[in-house]
Amino acid sequence: MASDAGTLYPELLTLIDEALALTDPEGEPYAKRMSGLFAPTLKEDPAEAELASHRLMIRAGLIRKLAGGIYTYLPLMLRSLRKLERVIRRALNSRGAQELLMPAVQPLELWQESGRDRKYGPELLRLKDRHNRDFAIGPTHEEVITDIVRREIRSFRDLPMNLYQIQTKFRDEIRPRFGLMRGREFIMKDAYSFDVDSEAANASYRAMYDAYTEIFTRCGLSFAAVEADSGAIGGSYSHEFMVLADSGENTLVSCPACGYAANQEKAELAGYAAWTGGEEELRRVSTPEQRHVPELAAFLKVPESYIIKSMLFVLEDAGPVLVLIPGDREINPVKLERALSGGAARLASPEEASAMTGMPPGFVTPVGAKVRIAADLAVSGMLSGAVGAGEEGWHYVGARPGRDFKVDGYHDLALACAGDPCPRCGKPVAVRKGIEVGHVFKLGTKYSEAMGARIALADGTEAPIFMGCYGIGLGRTVAASIEQSHDRDGIVWPMPLAPYECAVLPLQTQNPDVMGSAARLLNGLARLNVETLIDDRDERPGLKFKDADLLGLPLRATVSEKSVAKGQCELRERATGKVTMLPLDTAAQAIREMRDAALEVRPWAEVLSASLCPGRRGHGADSFQPTRAGGAHDGRHPGQGDHGSGRARGVAGRLRPVGDRGRKRHHSRPSDGGAGAPATGLLALGPRWRRRLDRGPCRGGTRLFAGKLRPLGDFLRGRLERRSRVG
Repeated sequence: MASDAGTLYPELLTLIDEALALTDPEGEPYAKRMSGLFAPTLKEDPAEAELASHRLMIRAGLIRKLAGGIYTYLPLMLRSLRKLERVIRRALNSRGAQELLMPAVQPLELWQESGRDRKYGPELLRLKDRHNRDFAIGPTHEEVITDIVRREIRSFRDLPMNLYQIQTKFRDEIRPRFGLMRGREFIMKDAYSFDVDSEAANASYRAMYDAYTEIFTRCGLSFAAVEADSGAIGGSYSHEFMVLADSGENTLVSCPACGYAANQEKAELAGYAAWTGGEEELRRVSTPEQRHVPELAAFLKVPESYIIKSMLFVLEDAGPVLVLIPGDREINPVKLERALSGGAARLASPEEASAMTGMPPGFVTPVGAKVRIAADLAVSGMLSGAVGAGEEGWHYVGARPGRDFKVDGYHDLALACAGDPCPRCGKPVAVRKGIEVGHVFKLGTKYSEAMGARIALADGTEAPIFMGCYGIGLGRTVAASIEQSHDRDGIVWPMPLAPYECAVLPLQTQNPDVMGSAARLLNGLARLNVETLIDDRDERPGLKFKDADLLGLPLRATVSEKSVAKGQCELRERATGKVTMLPLDTAAQAIREMRDAALEVRPWAEVLSASLCPGRRGHGADSFQPTRAGGAHDGRHPGQGDHGSGRARGVAGRLRPVGDRGRKRHHSRPSDGGAGAPATGLLALGPRWRRRLDRGPCRGGTRLFAGKLRPLGDFLRGRLERRSRVG
């Protein structure tokens, strides 16, 4: 219910109306009345919500479900999404990317041309128009953007090019769940780079990696960039950006010692502790009802690693294959698909396994098997082990690969686990959960060759365009930030993504002194461009506090009869619970300064200059590390962050100082892709300044050597600052 305090105190209405009329350059108001806000909150948790983010987004009035995996974004959620969009546009536009908007409905023939219509399967929503022509609702736009470029880009002189869009997409998930984490309809930023050759494509890839690092750092998220499998998108290599959260669906493997990090699906294994017992004779033993590894190991009185699991998989293009792995390990289906090149792999059902092998489930044996056999590398070193005997209630013990059964090939097939040796340095790896919010792919010529996107080179020949694609799920990123930052009372927004930055709570709305002080504070905050939500409802203080904690705005200024009598208001920080009493006369300015500190506001020219300055420590594509917002991150690409002694870097989720020795050791380490330092700032300069740098020295002694930028002179730095003021 709206307060009638404006009639009690004549200046109130004017002060509040003035604040409500102030807007940012994009027309978003700096201030809003809670009484007029469409944010229907709930007291109880919704029954269908499993994750904290899903539960809190519904309770706080951010989203409402329309159908399975399809949600309406209410005003508060939309404000957070718009903020994320601005962060994304700022990072991409500064690197020379250009925004466009492609149709959501795509001709299916484009997908058939690339060959992805079959690979994507039922997740691609197909439809027919009234003329019986086939179309699809786009879950991604590689085919459409390649079609545009092949029609318009003819020469190497037109490249490099980076195009992106922010658009609603649709993927027909079989089991949508977890709210925005795995929905069917979702908002995505997808960007696509086009280059003349692989070296230039590496530079574009690394520039976009840097842009993603900037985006998620600016969003106030704790995240990690890890090596990943390319999946249905394809390409030569890729990296996922994961927000670290215990409830995440993805598992990331990282090495605190050397900085190696990868998605568990991609993580390599240099070896691991396997059964090292001596050779035995093959014996057939009775094992009644012992179908599973733990019970079989207990029955035989051997460790689980002595058991050799025999699991039948069916590959889409290669048929059945019997996969062998030590009993204490799990098979990684992604590694299996990649190793055998047989398309999508799935575990055969017990009925299928019996029909294909003629053996009962739980007792399948590789001894005398008539199907293809693939085994994990660890099996090759086993001198003996237990396998099924192909008959109900019987197993072989003492079975040795190569002597008692033939293996067609050994591969790295196991899921990496905590404590396994790092494939780079051999030290133990750590495992933790994360939520994928972004993915960057080096596509190479996968789509350009399939769809005929070619350019004329300088020597008169033609070649396919080298491509990269880069995606961020916007709704998923906002949901992940809530998953990472919440408590039992509600959301704990990071300042950059919060729908409003400060809540003003007048506790006695019928008191003209209280409402007058709250109105003046609101007006002052709006004039200082602080986004503020005033709870002007005539409700009990307890309800206002509950709703404020549920909404989770970073700052809360409480104005009460007691505080007004002292000429003060109470400021509470949502993340820490810290309470500060501020004089009413200077409260707005103090809150503005706290907001600015949380956002780390600084001139954009300074950000660009930092990306071009030398002395920044970096890792190659094989050494990406967890990143913590507000500080440098371990394993950052060259050209990112400000690493001085006394600053901190994230190592496996912890912070530790980095000194001069660490900087020297990691300076300008090349990537696997062979491209030098990332062209982050170079792309931001534009083609004319890139050509000037290519020609040699410019004022101040700046020069481009083998793809690496030396210090900028005063002339060029001034140019950057003027560009920033114009932007």
